[in-house]
Amino acid sequence: MRVVVAAVDAYLAFRIESYITTGLWYVLLVVKAFALGDSVFRKDEFFVAADKQNKVFWLLVLGVFFVLHLVFGNSIFLNMIGTVAALVYLIDVRPTLRAMHQR
Repeated sequence: MRVVVAAVDAYLAFRIESYITTGLWYVLLVVKAFALGDSVFRKDEFFVAADKQNKVFWLLVLGVFFVLHLVFGNSIFLNMIGTVAALVYLIDVRPTLRAMHQR
């Protein structure tokens, strides 16, 4: 009886871990897609005026890591770098561009 309970507990733990991992995979994919989509609609002049690289740079970085996330989804290292790049865009670059757009 204990063997059955231990097997069920191990299976349940594995399933929960699998659901959490899959959920995080999709959340990080959405973060990268949102950052990429937002950068597409911003004007290049704002990037240069804000001294935040340029639009082509951000499109390449965010686009490459978005595709790498889709192709090599289980690579923790690539996903971490891509997530950091997307968060830098969303936390640092995007608010500056939005403030310039409102002027």
